[in-house]
Amino acid sequence: MRKFSEQYAKRTDTFFCVDKTVTAVVIQGLAEKKDKLGAPLCPCRHYDDEQAEANQGFWNCPCVPMRERKECHCMLFLPDDNDFAGDSQEITMEEIKAVEQ
Repeated sequence: MRKFSEQYAKRTDTFFCVDKTVTAVVIQGLAEKKDKLGAPLCPCRHYDDEQAEANQGFWNCPCVPMRERKECHCMLFLPDDNDFAGDSQEITMEEIKAVEQ
């Protein structure tokens, strides 16, 4: 999910949060959902039935609001004019693993 996130940020001209722990937690959550459900279901929302939501696809990353309006509820992909946007479209595995500890 790290490579996907980096490539998607570059393709959409969006940026990761200035606080890389936000980015790391979201990427971890997406990876866990993909392993569990077979799809990168948005980890920042509550679902009554995660598998049904993953199958439906609306909230699979990149979700429909992100694809249509560049609105990322998780703050993973931020336009440069967002107050929380950093200047990076990359994150290291070390940065991601650091939030696991």
